[in-house]
Amino acid sequence: MPSSLSRARLGAAVVTAFVCGLLFASGFDLTRFGFAQDGKATKVASSQVQSLAETGSAFEAIADHVTPSVVSIQTTRITNARQRGGSGRPDIEEFFRNFQPPSQQREPQEASGTGFIVSKDGYILTNNHVVADADKVTVTLLDKRSFDAKVIGRDPTTDVAVIKIDGENLPVATLGDDNNARVGQWVVAIGNPLGLDFTVTAGIISAKGRPLQGLLGNRGYEITDYIQTDAAINPGNSGGPLVNIRGEVIGINSAIASSTGFYAGYGFAIPVTLAKQVMNDLIKYGKVRRAVMGVSIAPATPADTKAAGMKEVTGVFVRAFNLDDAGNSPAKEAGVQPGDVIVAADGKPTDRVSTLQRIIRGHKPGDVVTLDVMRFGEKKSFNVKLIEASDQSQVAANDDAESETQPAAANESRRFDKLGITVEPVSPALASRARMSDAYRRGLMVSDVNVTGPARGKILADNTVLLQVLNPSPRRELHTAADLDAVLAPMHKGDVVTFLVYDVPQGPQDRGQTHAVSLEVGQ
Repeated sequence: MPSSLSRARLGAAVVTAFVCGLLFASGFDLTRFGFAQDGKATKVASSQVQSLAETGSAFEAIADHVTPSVVSIQTTRITNARQRGGSGRPDIEEFFRNFQPPSQQREPQEASGTGFIVSKDGYILTNNHVVADADKVTVTLLDKRSFDAKVIGRDPTTDVAVIKIDGENLPVATLGDDNNARVGQWVVAIGNPLGLDFTVTAGIISAKGRPLQGLLGNRGYEITDYIQTDAAINPGNSGGPLVNIRGEVIGINSAIASSTGFYAGYGFAIPVTLAKQVMNDLIKYGKVRRAVMGVSIAPATPADTKAAGMKEVTGVFVRAFNLDDAGNSPAKEAGVQPGDVIVAADGKPTDRVSTLQRIIRGHKPGDVVTLDVMRFGEKKSFNVKLIEASDQSQVAANDDAESETQPAAANESRRFDKLGITVEPVSPALASRARMSDAYRRGLMVSDVNVTGPARGKILADNTVLLQVLNPSPRRELHTAADLDAVLAPMHKGDVVTFLVYDVPQGPQDRGQTHAVSLEVGQ
């Protein structure tokens, strides 16, 4: 009994000492009370509070500095019901115009957008789709002054336009360098969305080098290095500046990714380095003098790089040649071939299409660019003399001359499971309808593509003619199913075969095109 009492007294003394120690420690801020599931219960340090205040002050400074140079643009277009929706422009302003009630009367259609002043005497950068087809353009400044504007020049390919108002000592936006922008950096978008003038939204750069296929139509020279941001961009923001934390414009807000036409988390801006080049050309020449190599390119796929003998999936795949009005391609003349993978230009690695585009944009027509390419395991270099892009260029050579030569004798269709395709001779009816030259008539039409085969998504049934095998060597033409069988028979799963194919034109105004495509052999 005495021993039990002693143990009880000892336990009570220990508990009392622990509680007193805890109270003593907390009094000196050595520990804190808190819930076990919280895991931490620390207050915000004063340094953190100061950092947040500085960030807020930075946004305030940006708004104060940049907003006076931002303008609201109102356009008026005289049209009628038959004209509506006929421009084919996929911009967000046009999307809303199409919901206006039909009328046979000629009546004004009004739209709005944004721009920003780049010179004290009134030059303004904006989007092409903001002022395209406008009969009248009116510009309103932050201080409520209003001006009639003149369209100096437009470039539908890059969606950049320059307009001008008559003024003196106007507030000017500072143009920065988007090459120095990094994913994760703060940015601010300023514009006039949804009729809410001079609205400021903030976010970060969420990606760079974004392609937007189809946004501007199929013109062959579309940019693929949009700046992606989560700063809210809505209809009316088009043409406004995307500004970095130093108050420098790094892009022109141009488009949104949304199924509703409203902000859904992602917006896209044209890099300001590109916009400056377009602006300077429009002011000096009245048009854009764009230097081109005369090639149709795409991001290199695993199959492309494997066929090229590369260990890494990088570089730019040469699909086909872009020919000028005279039927010439600088890259073709220099020795570049479809199926090549461009790994460097001017000694700089070309990890993606946008990187190559930026290098080429830094040159003028007449300059020479050195390309390093991988061609089926062999590295080659070519000096390509750039030319000025023509207003109308074709993607690849297309011999429209009629030929009396008939296709090879008809054989039954044959399926090739290694590629997941079925081929057959080109029918005389198709050859006549598509005005196919002799070289294309002699190829193999792909009549079916297996939905689970290697060719899915790369070749279209009833649209693609296999012309040649570029790799594995030797290069050879395909006229019969036996020709293709001879190529595939020794190949095993994982091997890559590269074809030169012809895409059959689908309408009287379309032009067929040839290009290279690499397929990895399946089982």
